[in-house]
Amino acid sequence: MRALTRYALAFLVLLSGVTLFLGYANKARCTGPEFDQFGRSQPDYKERIDGDVCYSDIQHLWLGRDIDQHVFPYLSGGITEDGQLVGGVVEYPVLSGLLIWAGALFASNDAQFLLGSALVMAPFGLVTAWLLGQLARWRALVWALGPPIVLYAFHNWDLPVVACAVAAVYVLQRGWGRAGPDRPLIDRAVAASVLLGLGFAFKVYPGIFVLPLALYVFSGGYRGRELPADVAARGSRWDVVGAVKVGLAAVVTVVAVNLPFAVLGYEGWLASFEFQGNRFVDVTTNSIWYWGFRPWSNSDNAGFQGAMDVISPAAVLLSFILACWLGWRRMQRDGTFPWIQVSAAMLCGFLLLHKVHSPQYALWLLPFFVLLRIRWEWIAAYFVADLAIGIGIFRWLYITNQGLPSTVYDGFAPQALMIGVWGRAALLVALFFVFLAARSTVDHEVPPRVRRPRRGATPSMAG
Repeated sequence: MRALTRYALAFLVLLSGVTLFLGYANKARCTGPEFDQFGRSQPDYKERIDGDVCYSDIQHLWLGRDIDQHVFPYLSGGITEDGQLVGGVVEYPVLSGLLIWAGALFASNDAQFLLGSALVMAPFGLVTAWLLGQLARWRALVWALGPPIVLYAFHNWDLPVVACAVAAVYVLQRGWGRAGPDRPLIDRAVAASVLLGLGFAFKVYPGIFVLPLALYVFSGGYRGRELPADVAARGSRWDVVGAVKVGLAAVVTVVAVNLPFAVLGYEGWLASFEFQGNRFVDVTTNSIWYWGFRPWSNSDNAGFQGAMDVISPAAVLLSFILACWLGWRRMQRDGTFPWIQVSAAMLCGFLLLHKVHSPQYALWLLPFFVLLRIRWEWIAAYFVADLAIGIGIFRWLYITNQGLPSTVYDGFAPQALMIGVWGRAALLVALFFVFLAARSTVDHEVPPRVRRPRRGATPSMAG
């Protein structure tokens, strides 16, 4: 498949920029026109963010984390006995904390903070469009023009972590420099693992992709043809050392990024993990565990909350094991471990079974709609379900806070919410298996040193 020209790539990135601007404008509807003494938008901030469906964590967290005081994150403060973060601590990994601090540097109110954060993060969205265009050509329009970009690009700090995940795929596939994909598999895989480790330091989830990447290296890459010469010389089929190097690269990256914060402000650094670990399954988590077990899922039900602390991570782990096992079975049939497909399936398991599901997680899944050849009907169905839950949850919160009838029999908002919650859940189950069976859009990009020989030519393993 021919690559896009530089002009086509520029056009793709331009379209992505327009969509990102619409995403910013969508959230900016909640800002101003007046501000109180704390820099909070007025009037009627609380009613507007839910009723007008323009809420963003970025604007909302201007207050409550000392972001408005421009406190450098993690180095001071901690978590109180009642679970409140104080002294500059935010509830995200350290690289996201640095982004938050950078976005607030020149801000004196929540509108300026939203704008500053958008300016910091937008380049990551544009880079993602460029990378996907290089990998999948015009299919990258799913990212560039995707409705989740308008809804969630600036809902939270997720564009950088998505860029890391996509860059890992790009590096493994295309390499870098003049050697490009001719670089040895282990070099490309270690670089990809470093990028996944950086992604972990933004928002954790790319770290789960290290396991399928390691299995890809362990099994010799494309059809087992990229085993190192010394491994092949021993007659071995498996590259154990290479797989270990991939895992270690991610671990070393995560440690290197986190260590300065852990040393200089251990309590503040640890508090971000404690906050996430202590989160209850409640309406703010918007997961199947909350909606499926009401009214037992109330936050004051200690027994249920304690059970969820075990059941949810166990279920997520089992979904990871199942994805890797099914990927391994596919490798035995096709000869190549489908690491992109397995990564996508693992993400589906996480999004479905984790006790927290935030609306912007749709951005995490969006690149896999580009990187894997699945039917457009699946993509359209997911967009519809995501739109239903993205609008329904905030409208439902609005009518609930206003004391209006809010059961599923009382109107559009609760009905849209339930369609979104359970439609998304059903689609994630289906996509788990659809992704595992799909071909990737980069399957044709066999590294030059292992390209199939021309008909009548003698196979070669040169390089």
